Amino acid sequence: MMRSLFSGVAGLKTHQTKMDVIGNNISNVNTVGFKASSTSFQDIMYQTMSGASSPTKTKGGVNANQIGLGVTTGATKVSITKSGASQSTGDALDIRLTDTNSTNFFIVNNGSQNLFTRSGSFYLDGNGNLAMTSTGYLVQGWQVDPSTGQIKRDTVSPLRIKTTENMTSQPEATSQASFSGIVDKNDTNINSVDGYSTNLVIYDDLGYAYTARFAIKKSEDGDTTNGYSVTLTNIYSNSETDAAGNPIDLLANHVADKTAGKTGDELLTEERKAIAELFGTANGSQVDSFKLNSPTYTLSADKKSIVTGSGSNAKSVEIPSDWSSAINGLTFKDASGNPDATPTPLSQIFSGISAAMTNYATSENGTWTLKSGTGLTFDDKTQTLKVTTKAANYDLDFSKADGTFASISARTDGSGGTSGASTKGTGGDTQVLKMSTLGTNFKDITIDFSKLINFDNGGTSTATADRGTVKDKSDGAGKKLGTMTGVQIQQDGKIFGSYDNGNTVLLGQIAVAQFANASGLESLGNNCYGETLNSGSFDGIGRDVTADGGSMNTGQLEMSNVDLSTEFTEMITTQRGFQANSRIITVSDTMLEELTNLKR
Repeated sequence: MMRSLFSGVAGLKTHQTKMDVIGNNISNVNTVGFKASSTSFQDIMYQTMSGASSPTKTKGGVNANQIGLGVTTGATKVSITKSGASQSTGDALDIRLTDTNSTNFFIVNNGSQNLFTRSGSFYLDGNGNLAMTSTGYLVQGWQVDPSTGQIKRDTVSPLRIKTTENMTSQPEATSQASFSGIVDKNDTNINSVDGYSTNLVIYDDLGYAYTARFAIKKSEDGDTTNGYSVTLTNIYSNSETDAAGNPIDLLANHVADKTAGKTGDELLTEERKAIAELFGTANGSQVDSFKLNSPTYTLSADKKSIVTGSGSNAKSVEIPSDWSSAINGLTFKDASGNPDATPTPLSQIFSGISAAMTNYATSENGTWTLKSGTGLTFDDKTQTLKVTTKAANYDLDFSKADGTFASISARTDGSGGTSGASTKGTGGDTQVLKMSTLGTNFKDITIDFSKLINFDNGGTSTATADRGTVKDKSDGAGKKLGTMTGVQIQQDGKIFGSYDNGNTVLLGQIAVAQFANASGLESLGNNCYGETLNSGSFDGIGRDVTADGGSMNTGQLEMSNVDLSTEFTEMITTQRGFQANSRIITVSDTMLEELTNLKR
C-alpha cells in the first residue's frame, strides 16, 4: 500500500517540475533570444516480486513479477536550434543571427570568461566597445591587421569601435580628375582675353584643400580642327591667406621663386617655363581676336585704313604695317591731313580689348613695349585685330564633324609665339597637373578631357572639372581628414565606420561560436549560455557566420521561440496529470483507512 502513496508523491513532484518549466517558458515569452525548454519523464526503478523462469518441454516460462516505484524527471531539453520570430527595431546595432546548417552564438565576455548568447541587442559603451545592452558584457570578434587593413582571424577579443584612431579617417591626395560639359565657341567668355574659367578643388596628403583654376580659350591658329587652348591660371589655398587676407596663390609663388632677379624677355620666358612645370608647355601660343568697334569705326572700301565719322568730321588712319609702333593707340587724320592731338586708344577702336593692352605689353616711363613673343596683325576679311602671344598651355581640339573631343596635346618644338614654327603634337585624352612640383605632400593629377564636347548651347559653355576618374568619381579623388559619422555592420559581421569625407573603413568583425551539441549548453541567465562537458568546447577563435550559409541582419532582433499554444496545451496535460497523481494518494489513504478499521 505504501508503494502507491510514494508513486503518487513522485508523480506530483515530477508534474510540478514540468509546470515550473512551462511557467518559465511563458514568463519569457517576450525575452529577446530566449529558448523554450521541454520536460520529459522517466519511470523509476522496479521492485521485483518474483523473477522470470524459463520454459520447459512440458511447461511454459513465467515472466518476472515487477512493481514500479513511480516517476521522475528524465531530462529538461532546451529547444536551442529553433529560431524565434524576427522583430524590426531599426537600430543599426541590433543584430539577428540567421542560421542555415549550424546554430550560431555571439561570443561575449563578462570580464573573466567567454559566454555565448543569441541576444543581439548591442550598444557602444563609454569606452567605445561593442557590448550587450542588458549586461554590458563585451562582444568578442576579430581585429584589423594594421599592416594589411584586412581582418586577422585570431583569438577573439573585445571589439573597440570608437578608438582615438578610428574616430578619424586618413586624408588622401588627389591623383585623378576629369573635365566634362559643353564648350560653345559663341560663348563670350571663351572668346575673351581671360577665357572661360572653371575650378578644380583638390587635396594634398594632409587633407588641405586647394583650388586649381583653368581657362579655356578659342584658338585661331588655322588648324583644320576646332581648336582651343586650356591654361592653368591659379592654384589657390582654401585654408591659408596672406597678410592682406587674400588666398595664397601657389602658382604665383612658384613663378616668383623661379623668376627672381629676371627682367625683360628673360623674365617672360622663365614665367612660361615655371607655369609649364605644373601644366602646359612653354612652346604654346594663344591668339586673341578683337573686332572693330562698329559702327563708330569701319574699314575703308580699299581695306587699307580705319575710318570714323563722316563728312567734314570724317577721320581715317592707315592700317600700320608695324603695330608695335601703335601699341597703345592710333593717330587719326582729318580730310585735310591734320592728325589728332593724341592717339585714340586701341581699347576704344576694338571691342573687348583690355585698356592699354596690359595683357600683351609692358609700360616703362610712359612707353609701351610689346611683351616678348607678342605679335599684332589685322585681318581685313573679318575686320579683327589679332594678338598672338606665347603662353604655357595645351591645345584642346574637337572634331568638326560631330563636335566630340579629339585630343589634348602640347606644342612639339621650342619656337612658338608668332613665328608659326611650333606645331601641335600628337594628342591623347589626358594631361598631367604636376602638383608634386610644389611639394611632397601633393600627388600629380592625371586629368581626363575626353568628356568635353563642342556644341552650340546658345552661347553658354558648361564645362566643369571634377575629382576622380570618368568611370568612378571616387577613384583618386582625394579626401580631407574624415570624422566618423556612423557605424554599419554587414551580413558577415564586418564592422565599417562611415566618415564625412566619404571614406568607409573596416574596423573589425564579429565572430560567432558553434557547438557539436548546442542543446548541451548550460543556461546561466541574462540570455547567456556556458560550455558543459556535453556541449563541445569553444576553440577561442570562432567562425565567420557566413562560412556555412548563416548571416547577421542588422536592425532586427531574434525574439523568444516560446509557442504559447504548445505551452497552454502542455499546461493542461500537466494539470490533469497532477490531479490524477493526487487521486492516487487519496485512494491509497482510503484503503489504509479501511485497513485500520478491520479491528473494530
